Amino acid sequence: MTYNIVCDSSADLKTTVLQPDRLFLTSVPLRINVGAEEFTDDETINVPALLEAMNAEKGSSGTACPSPATFAAAFEQADCSICITISSALSGTYNAAVMGRDLVLEEHPEKKICVIDSRSAAGPLVLLARRAQQLLEATDEPDFEQVCTELRIYQASLRTVFTLENYDNLIKNGRMRPLVGSLLHSLGIHIIADATPQGSIHVAGKARGEVKTYQAIVEQMRTSKDCTGMEVCIANCENLAGALKLKELILKELPVKDVSILSCRGLTSFYAMKNGLILGY
Repeated sequence: MTYNIVCDSSADLKTTVLQPDRLFLTSVPLRINVGAEEFTDDETINVPALLEAMNAEKGSSGTACPSPATFAAAFEQADCSICITISSALSGTYNAAVMGRDLVLEEHPEKKICVIDSRSAAGPLVLLARRAQQLLEATDEPDFEQVCTELRIYQASLRTVFTLENYDNLIKNGRMRPLVGSLLHSLGIHIIADATPQGSIHVAGKARGEVKTYQAIVEQMRTSKDCTGMEVCIANCENLAGALKLKELILKELPVKDVSILSCRGLTSFYAMKNGLILGY
C-alpha cells in the first residue's frame, strides 16, 4: 500500500518523499492575488517580494484556494491519502479537497481518502502531518480508519495563538479601521489572537512591546491546555530572531517536549504579515 499525506500550502511544508515507494508528503498551493499580480504559494515563492507588493498595493489583496482537480491529482498518486487543510472558516480549500476526494472515488472506489479540517493554519497542520507520518510508519499495514480517527482526536486537542505587529492587510481588507491600526502601530502594541474551536479568529488580547507580547503568549498557552510533553511549532514571517526568543521563553516556562521553527510561505505571510508569529501546540 502507498500513502500520501496531502497538505495545502498554509502548512509551510514542501513536497517530499518520506519513505521510498510507500509514504509521500504533497503540498498543494493556494494563490495570493495582489492587484493585478498573482503569486502561487509553492516552494519557489518569493516572500519578501510578496510582502513588498502587498505593502505597495493601495487596494485589498485576496487568496484563491486550489481547485478540486488539483487535490484529485494528489489523491490519485496513492492507495490511501490523508488530507489536512486550512480552516474552512478562513478558506474554501477544505470544500475543494472534499470535492477532489469525491471525484477520485467515483473513478477509483477502492482508494481511501480522509480529509481533515485543521480549523487553523500553519503550526497545527504541521503537527497533524507529523502525527500522521508517525502513525503510518508505526506498522507495515496500519489500520487506515483508526489512523484517521486518532488524527481527528488530535486535531481537537490542538490550539493556535498568533501575534501581529503589522495591520496594513487588515486595514486594506476592511477588517480594522485605519485610525485604530495607526494607533496600535505607533504605540508598539501587538495583537494576540487565537483560533476558536470552529476555526475562526478571536482577538485574545494586546501587549505593548516584544517582551510583554511573548510573556502574554506563554500565559495564553499555559491557561488554554496542559502543555506537559506537547510539541510546539512556530511559523515566523521574516522574524527568525523573534521566533528564537519566543522558543527560549516557552522552553523555560512550560513543560513542553519540543519547539520547532518554520518560515512562513505565501499564505501564512498573507495573514501574519512581516514579523508576525503563528504558534501551533
